[in-house]
Amino acid sequence: PLHSHNSLPSISQTTKIYIQHTMTTNSTILVTGGSGLVGQAIKAYTDEHPLPNETWVFLSSKDGDLRVRQDTDKIFDKFQPTHVIHLAAKVGGLFANMSQKVEFYRENTLINDNIMENCRIHNVTKLVSMLSTCIFPDKTKYPIDETMLHDGPPHPSNEGYAYAKRLIDTMNRAYAEEYGCNFTSIIPTNIYGPHDNFSIQNGHVIPGLIHKCYIAKKEGTPFTIWGSGTPLRQFIYSLDLAELTVWVMREYHSPDPITLSVNEDAEVPIKDVALAVAKAMKFEGEVVFDTTKADGQFKKTACNKKLRSYRPDYKFHTMEEGIQKAVDWFVANYETARK
Repeated sequence: PLHSHNSLPSISQTTKIYIQHTMTTNSTILVTGGSGLVGQAIKAYTDEHPLPNETWVFLSSKDGDLRVRQDTDKIFDKFQPTHVIHLAAKVGGLFANMSQKVEFYRENTLINDNIMENCRIHNVTKLVSMLSTCIFPDKTKYPIDETMLHDGPPHPSNEGYAYAKRLIDTMNRAYAEEYGCNFTSIIPTNIYGPHDNFSIQNGHVIPGLIHKCYIAKKEGTPFTIWGSGTPLRQFIYSLDLAELTVWVMREYHSPDPITLSVNEDAEVPIKDVALAVAKAMKFEGEVVFDTTKADGQFKKTACNKKLRSYRPDYKFHTMEEGIQKAVDWFVANYETARK
């Protein structure tokens, strides 16, 4: 199988060097996709919990086009990063993924190759790349865990994106085996929080509901949720994900991916999410579930046992706490928020 691997002696070597490195020298951490939901959460977290020897650089598209090798080379030459957290990707909703499989495959593959090769050439101490649960096999048993990534084809609707992302995992192991690189990946579940894309058409569940509820409250109309509200999802507040991502960069040294998710029993029906949004928005009107709209997959439960083996006591924000913070941010930043 694609995901079997031998123990990698080079990694323990790399880890020793890494531990010496972080304790004795200054680190420059480059975050690609630094202006997005997760990038901004990492910025907020590291601003609040700075380490004296760490300098953080948050890239946005105006720093260069990561699809272009020369642009990427220039960024690495300019900042000379010791660590990279790679969040940048071409992403889109269902329709975009279905209609542009070539672009989703090619652009993500180019970005990932440019980043990985530059990390190798510049002897970057650690690279952490972000995968997603939607790249897992379409037909699978639940809960899904890190070992199942290559067990079957992804859903046909996003196979261009999914295969490009899966290759990050393949190449993390290849770079470790061949070059002793300390590259790994993280797999978050559904992320939400400040700086999200709150588009009702193209956004994800929570930001879309927040924007919808805002409009319903302003216009005195019912708050209408598409579907029955019964499907289950695990949601992670962006600042929790940020904290765990920084922990992975500093402490988790294996090429094998690690799922960053709330516990399985924290999976919630969309209905509860919608009601939590209404409550956080102080929406007093009618809440309607439009059952003529499709529900999508009933559940996508992810297993976080690996994370818990390292961080048994980590406390996640409750959904209510996280949604309140996301709602407050959206209301305060309505004019400038992506929507």
